[in-house]
Amino acid sequence: MRADAHLDIAWSALVENRGFDRPTATGYLISRESLVESGIGLVFATIFCPPVTTKVVATQFRYSTTREANIMGRFQLGYYRSIGLRLITTRQELSEHVRASNNRLVAAVLLMEGADPIEEPGQVGEWVNAGVRIIGPAWESTRYSGGTGDLGGLTLLGYELLEQMARHGVILDLSHLSNRAVMDVLAVWEGPVIASHSNARAICPGDRQLSDETVAWIGRRNGVIGVSFFKDHLRANGRRPRLDDVVDHIRWLVDVAGSPRHVGLGTDADGLFPASDSPIDSLSELDELERMLIRHFDKADVAGIMGGNWIHFLADSLPDSRNGNRIDDGRRHARVHGKDR
Repeated sequence: MRADAHLDIAWSALVENRGFDRPTATGYLISRESLVESGIGLVFATIFCPPVTTKVVATQFRYSTTREANIMGRFQLGYYRSIGLRLITTRQELSEHVRASNNRLVAAVLLMEGADPIEEPGQVGEWVNAGVRIIGPAWESTRYSGGTGDLGGLTLLGYELLEQMARHGVILDLSHLSNRAVMDVLAVWEGPVIASHSNARAICPGDRQLSDETVAWIGRRNGVIGVSFFKDHLRANGRRPRLDDVVDHIRWLVDVAGSPRHVGLGTDADGLFPASDSPIDSLSELDELERMLIRHFDKADVAGIMGGNWIHFLADSLPDSRNGNRIDDGRRHARVHGKDR
Protein backbone atom coordinates (compact mmCIF):
# COMPACT_ATOMS: atom_id res chain seq x y z
CA MET A 1 0.00 0.00 0.00
CA ARG A 2 1.26 3.44 -0.87
CA ALA A 3 0.84 6.34 1.54
CA ASP A 4 1.00 10.12 1.34
CA ALA A 5 1.62 11.98 4.59
CA HIS A 6 0.22 15.38 3.65
CA LEU A 7 -2.90 16.23 1.64
CA ASP A 8 -5.13 19.29 2.19
CA ILE A 9 -8.28 17.46 1.15
CA ALA A 10 -10.82 19.49 3.14
CA TRP A 11 -9.19 22.78 2.17
CA SER A 12 -9.27 21.88 -1.52
CA ALA A 13 -12.97 20.99 -1.30
CA LEU A 14 -14.32 23.72 0.95
CA VAL A 15 -12.18 26.65 -0.15
CA GLU A 16 -11.13 25.85 -3.70
CA ASN A 17 -14.21 23.86 -4.78
CA ARG A 18 -12.37 20.65 -5.68
CA GLY A 19 -14.51 18.06 -3.94
CA PHE A 20 -12.82 14.81 -2.99
CA ASP A 21 -15.53 12.66 -4.56
CA ARG A 22 -15.62 14.55 -7.84
CA PRO A 23 -13.46 13.66 -10.83
CA THR A 24 -9.94 14.99 -10.43
CA ALA A 25 -9.95 18.70 -11.35
CA THR A 26 -8.10 19.68 -14.50
CA GLY A 27 -4.56 20.73 -13.64
CA TYR A 28 -4.66 19.08 -10.22
CA LEU A 29 -3.84 15.65 -8.83
CA ILE A 30 -6.00 14.64 -5.89
CA SER A 31 -9.39 12.98 -5.69
CA ARG A 32 -10.60 9.78 -4.10
CA GLU A 33 -10.56 8.18 -7.55
CA SER A 34 -7.00 9.25 -8.37
CA LEU A 35 -5.70 7.98 -5.02
CA VAL A 36 -7.37 4.61 -5.49
CA GLU A 37 -6.12 4.26 -9.05
CA SER A 38 -2.54 5.06 -8.01
CA GLY A 39 -2.51 2.60 -5.10
CA ILE A 40 -2.49 5.23 -2.33
CA GLY A 41 -4.59 3.68 0.40
CA LEU A 42 -3.53 5.82 3.34
CA VAL A 43 -3.17 9.60 3.60
CA PHE A 44 -2.60 12.15 6.32
CA ALA A 45 -5.52 14.52 5.74
CA THR A 46 -5.06 17.99 7.15
CA ILE A 47 -7.02 20.48 9.13
CA PHE A 48 -5.46 23.65 7.76
CA CYS A 49 -6.54 27.16 8.78
CA PRO A 50 -4.40 30.13 7.66
CA PRO A 51 -4.31 33.39 9.66
CA VAL A 52 -5.66 36.65 8.28
CA THR A 53 -2.11 38.04 8.38
CA THR A 54 -0.76 35.60 5.80
CA LYS A 55 0.31 36.83 2.40
CA VAL A 56 0.38 33.32 0.96
CA VAL A 57 -3.38 32.73 0.82
CA ALA A 58 -5.72 35.32 -0.71
CA THR A 59 -9.00 33.61 0.20
CA GLN A 60 -11.43 34.99 2.78
CA PHE A 61 -11.20 31.64 4.58
CA ARG A 62 -8.73 32.97 7.14
CA TYR A 63 -8.98 33.53 10.87
CA SER A 64 -8.33 36.58 13.01
CA THR A 65 -9.28 35.06 16.38
CA THR A 66 -8.76 31.70 18.03
CA ARG A 67 -12.52 31.12 18.02
CA GLU A 68 -12.61 31.64 14.26
CA ALA A 69 -9.72 29.20 13.86
CA ASN A 70 -11.56 26.67 16.01
CA ILE A 71 -14.75 26.98 13.98
CA MET A 72 -12.84 26.67 10.71
CA GLY A 73 -11.07 23.57 11.96
CA ARG A 74 -14.32 21.94 13.03
CA PHE A 75 -15.82 22.84 9.65
CA GLN A 76 -13.09 20.80 7.96
CA LEU A 77 -13.52 17.96 10.43
CA GLY A 78 -17.20 17.92 9.50
CA TYR A 79 -16.30 17.66 5.82
CA TYR A 80 -14.21 14.54 6.38
CA ARG A 81 -17.10 12.95 8.23
CA SER A 82 -19.62 13.97 5.57
CA ILE A 83 -17.73 12.23 2.73
CA GLY A 84 -17.37 8.99 4.63
CA LEU A 85 -13.58 9.08 4.69
CA ARG A 86 -12.50 6.44 7.16
CA LEU A 87 -10.41 8.01 9.91
CA ILE A 88 -7.69 5.81 11.36
CA THR A 89 -7.30 6.52 15.07
CA THR A 90 -5.89 3.31 16.61
CA ARG A 91 -3.41 0.57 15.82
CA GLN A 92 -6.24 -1.91 15.43
CA GLU A 93 -8.01 0.28 12.87
CA LEU A 94 -4.76 0.67 10.97
CA SER A 95 -4.22 -3.09 10.93
CA GLU A 96 -7.77 -3.69 9.73
CA HIS A 97 -7.37 -1.16 6.94
CA VAL A 98 -4.07 -2.60 5.76
CA ARG A 99 -5.59 -6.09 5.67
CA ALA A 100 -8.47 -4.73 3.59
CA SER A 101 -6.21 -2.85 1.18
CA ASN A 102 -7.17 -5.08 -1.74
CA ASN A 103 -10.65 -3.54 -1.49
CA ARG A 104 -9.27 -0.32 -2.99
CA LEU A 105 -10.19 1.81 0.00
CA VAL A 106 -8.68 5.13 1.07
CA ALA A 107 -8.39 5.96 4.76
CA ALA A 108 -6.90 8.95 6.55
CA VAL A 109 -5.06 9.95 9.70
CA LEU A 110 -6.03 13.48 10.74
CA LEU A 111 -3.18 15.99 10.94
CA MET A 112 -3.67 19.52 12.25
CA GLU A 113 -1.34 21.86 10.36
CA GLY A 114 -0.93 24.89 12.63
CA ALA A 115 -2.41 24.55 16.11
CA ASP A 116 -4.41 27.76 16.48
CA PRO A 117 -7.75 25.89 16.13
CA ILE A 118 -6.87 24.57 19.60
CA GLU A 119 -8.07 27.57 21.60
CA GLU A 120 -6.04 26.64 24.67
CA PRO A 121 -3.79 23.63 25.39
CA GLY A 122 -6.32 21.93 27.63
CA GLN A 123 -8.51 21.49 24.56
CA VAL A 124 -6.11 18.98 22.96
CA GLY A 125 -8.11 16.10 24.40
CA GLU A 126 -11.27 17.29 22.62
CA TRP A 127 -9.48 17.24 19.27
CA VAL A 128 -8.04 13.83 20.02
CA ASN A 129 -11.53 12.55 20.80
CA ALA A 130 -12.61 14.01 17.44
CA GLY A 131 -9.93 11.96 15.68
CA VAL A 132 -6.85 14.16 15.40
CA ARG A 133 -3.68 12.12 15.84
CA ILE A 134 -0.92 14.44 14.58
CA ILE A 135 -0.35 18.14 15.36
CA GLY A 136 2.10 20.58 13.82
CA PRO A 137 2.22 23.56 16.19
CA ALA A 138 2.81 26.12 13.44
CA TRP A 139 2.28 26.87 9.76
CA GLU A 140 3.27 30.48 9.80
CA SER A 141 3.53 32.00 13.28
CA THR A 142 0.92 30.83 15.79
CA ARG A 143 0.33 31.51 19.48
CA TYR A 144 2.30 28.34 20.11
CA SER A 145 5.38 28.63 17.95
CA GLY A 146 7.32 30.42 15.30
CA GLY A 147 6.77 28.95 11.86
CA THR A 148 7.74 29.42 8.22
CA GLY A 149 9.11 32.93 7.72
CA ASP A 150 9.09 33.64 11.47
CA LEU A 151 12.13 33.50 13.74
CA GLY A 152 10.35 32.86 17.03
CA GLY A 153 10.67 29.69 19.06
CA LEU A 154 8.16 27.87 21.20
CA THR A 155 6.10 30.20 23.37
CA LEU A 156 5.16 29.39 26.96
CA LEU A 157 1.79 28.33 25.56
CA GLY A 158 3.68 26.16 23.07
CA TYR A 159 5.38 24.24 25.85
CA GLU A 160 1.98 23.71 27.47
CA LEU A 161 0.67 22.45 24.13
CA LEU A 162 3.48 19.90 23.93
CA GLU A 163 2.70 18.73 27.45
CA GLN A 164 -0.93 18.15 26.53
CA MET A 165 0.06 16.42 23.30
CA ALA A 166 2.32 14.14 25.31
CA ARG A 167 -0.45 13.43 27.78
CA HIS A 168 -2.81 12.37 25.00
CA GLY A 169 -0.28 10.46 22.89
CA VAL A 170 -0.31 12.85 19.93
CA ILE A 171 2.36 12.63 17.22
CA LEU A 172 4.39 15.82 16.71
CA ASP A 173 4.89 17.18 13.17
CA LEU A 174 7.99 19.38 12.76
CA SER A 175 7.11 20.64 9.27
CA HIS A 176 6.83 24.45 9.12
CA LEU A 177 8.43 25.02 12.53
CA SER A 178 11.02 27.79 12.65
CA ASN A 179 14.66 26.90 13.25
CA ARG A 180 14.50 28.14 16.81
CA ALA A 181 11.26 26.26 17.49
CA VAL A 182 12.82 23.04 16.19
CA MET A 183 15.75 23.51 18.57
CA ASP A 184 13.32 24.11 21.44
CA VAL A 185 11.43 20.94 20.54
CA LEU A 186 14.59 18.87 20.26
CA ALA A 187 15.45 19.82 23.82
CA VAL A 188 12.21 18.58 25.40
CA TRP A 189 10.13 16.27 23.21
CA GLU A 190 10.40 12.54 23.81
CA GLY A 191 7.36 11.28 21.93
CA PRO A 192 6.75 10.19 18.33
CA VAL A 193 7.94 12.73 15.78
CA ILE A 194 7.64 13.23 12.02
CA ALA A 195 8.14 15.89 9.40
CA SER A 196 5.10 15.24 7.23
CA HIS A 197 6.17 17.31 4.21
CA SER A 198 9.72 18.63 4.39
CA ASN A 199 12.81 18.28 2.23
CA ALA A 200 16.59 18.61 2.56
CA ARG A 201 17.88 22.12 3.19
CA ALA A 202 21.31 21.04 1.98
CA ILE A 203 19.84 20.62 -1.52
CA CYS A 204 17.25 23.39 -1.50
CA PRO A 205 18.17 26.17 0.96
CA GLY A 206 15.54 27.90 3.08
CA ASP A 207 13.92 27.72 6.49
CA ARG A 208 11.06 25.63 5.10
CA GLN A 209 13.41 22.68 4.58
CA LEU A 210 15.10 20.54 7.25
CA SER A 211 18.69 20.99 8.39
CA ASP A 212 20.88 17.90 8.46
CA GLU A 213 20.91 18.15 12.26
CA THR A 214 17.12 17.87 12.39
CA VAL A 215 17.06 15.06 9.83
CA ALA A 216 19.59 13.08 11.86
CA TRP A 217 17.59 13.66 15.06
CA ILE A 218 14.39 12.41 13.44
CA GLY A 219 16.28 9.32 12.31
CA ARG A 220 17.63 8.66 15.80
CA ARG A 221 14.09 8.98 17.14
CA ASN A 222 12.71 6.45 14.63
CA GLY A 223 10.62 9.13 12.96
CA VAL A 224 9.78 9.53 9.28
CA ILE A 225 10.21 12.45 6.87
CA GLY A 226 7.74 12.92 4.02
CA VAL A 227 9.21 14.41 0.84
CA SER A 228 7.18 17.34 -0.50
CA PHE A 229 6.53 17.70 -4.23
CA PHE A 230 6.19 21.50 -4.24
CA LYS A 231 8.70 23.06 -6.62
CA ASP A 232 10.15 25.53 -4.09
CA HIS A 233 10.85 22.65 -1.73
CA LEU A 234 12.64 20.65 -4.42
CA ARG A 235 14.64 23.19 -6.44
CA ALA A 236 16.19 26.56 -5.70
CA ASN A 237 15.92 27.97 -9.22
CA GLY A 238 12.13 28.25 -9.45
CA ARG A 239 11.86 25.95 -12.46
CA ARG A 240 9.44 23.08 -12.56
CA PRO A 241 10.97 20.13 -10.71
CA ARG A 242 11.40 16.62 -12.05
CA LEU A 243 11.17 13.24 -10.41
CA ASP A 244 14.98 13.25 -10.43
CA ASP A 245 14.75 16.05 -7.85
CA VAL A 246 12.49 13.94 -5.66
CA VAL A 247 14.98 11.07 -5.86
CA ASP A 248 17.85 13.40 -4.95
CA HIS A 249 16.06 14.56 -1.80
CA ILE A 250 15.10 11.01 -0.85
CA ARG A 251 18.68 9.80 -1.23
CA TRP A 252 20.05 12.70 0.82
CA LEU A 253 17.51 12.27 3.60
CA VAL A 254 18.10 8.52 3.74
CA ASP A 255 21.84 9.06 4.05
CA VAL A 256 21.57 11.69 6.80
CA ALA A 257 18.74 9.98 8.72
CA GLY A 258 20.67 6.73 8.62
CA SER A 259 18.20 4.39 6.94
CA PRO A 260 15.54 4.24 4.19
CA ARG A 261 13.08 3.44 6.99
CA HIS A 262 13.00 7.13 7.93
CA VAL A 263 11.83 8.52 4.59
CA GLY A 264 8.47 8.44 2.84
CA LEU A 265 6.23 10.64 0.72
CA GLY A 266 4.38 13.72 1.94
CA THR A 267 3.63 15.30 -1.41
CA ASP A 268 1.39 18.16 -0.27
CA ALA A 269 -0.15 17.73 -3.74
CA ASP A 270 -2.80 20.37 -4.54
CA GLY A 271 -1.80 22.11 -1.29
CA LEU A 272 -2.17 25.72 -2.52
CA PHE A 273 -0.41 24.78 -5.76
CA PRO A 274 -1.40 23.05 -9.03
CA ALA A 275 0.20 20.01 -10.61
CA SER A 276 2.33 22.28 -12.80
CA ASP A 277 4.25 23.30 -9.66
CA SER A 278 5.06 19.65 -8.94
CA PRO A 279 7.12 17.07 -10.86
CA ILE A 280 4.09 15.08 -12.01
CA ASP A 281 0.89 15.64 -13.99
CA SER A 282 -0.81 12.49 -12.71
CA LEU A 283 -0.45 10.26 -9.67
CA SER A 284 0.13 7.40 -12.11
CA GLU A 285 3.65 8.79 -12.48
CA LEU A 286 4.42 7.46 -9.00
CA ASP A 287 5.04 4.18 -10.83
CA GLU A 288 7.97 5.85 -12.55
CA LEU A 289 9.26 7.21 -9.24
CA GLU A 290 9.22 3.68 -7.87
CA ARG A 291 11.21 2.42 -10.86
CA MET A 292 13.75 5.21 -10.39
CA LEU A 293 14.19 4.39 -6.70
CA ILE A 294 14.91 0.73 -7.51
CA ARG A 295 18.17 1.93 -9.06
CA HIS A 296 19.33 3.12 -5.62
CA PHE A 297 17.56 0.94 -3.03
CA ASP A 298 16.43 -2.64 -2.75
CA LYS A 299 12.82 -3.56 -3.42
CA ALA A 300 11.80 -3.75 0.24
CA ASP A 301 13.24 -0.32 0.99
CA VAL A 302 11.45 1.19 -2.02
CA ALA A 303 8.16 -0.30 -0.83
CA GLY A 304 8.85 1.33 2.53
CA ILE A 305 9.51 4.74 1.01
CA MET A 306 6.36 4.51 -1.11
CA GLY A 307 4.18 3.76 1.91
CA GLY A 308 5.34 1.01 4.21
CA ASN A 309 7.44 3.27 6.41
CA TRP A 310 4.44 5.39 7.34
CA ILE A 311 2.39 2.30 8.09
CA HIS A 312 5.09 0.85 10.33
CA PHE A 313 5.56 4.18 12.10
CA LEU A 314 1.85 4.49 12.82
CA ALA A 315 1.66 0.90 14.00
CA ASP A 316 4.21 1.85 16.65
CA SER A 317 2.84 5.32 17.44
CA LEU A 318 -0.95 5.29 17.31
CA PRO A 319 -2.82 4.66 20.55
CA ASP A 320 -4.58 1.48 21.46
CA SER A 321 -7.82 3.22 22.34
CA ARG A 322 -9.97 5.78 20.56
CA ASN A 323 -9.46 8.52 23.15
CA GLY A 324 -5.76 8.63 22.29
CA ASN A 325 -4.35 7.67 25.70
CA ARG A 326 -1.66 5.04 25.49
CA ILE A 327 -1.46 1.72 27.27
CA ASP A 328 1.91 0.98 28.82
CA ASP A 329 2.88 -2.03 26.76
CA GLY A 330 6.54 -1.23 26.26
CA ARG A 331 6.00 0.83 23.12
CA ARG A 332 7.20 4.40 22.75
CA HIS A 333 5.35 6.93 24.87
CA ALA A 334 5.12 10.68 24.39
CA ARG A 335 6.68 12.75 27.15
CA VAL A 336 8.03 16.25 27.56
CA HIS A 337 10.90 16.23 29.99
CA GLY A 338 11.51 19.10 32.37
CA LYS A 339 12.87 22.39 31.08
CA ASP A 340 13.44 25.74 32.80
CA ARG A 341 11.44 28.22 30.75
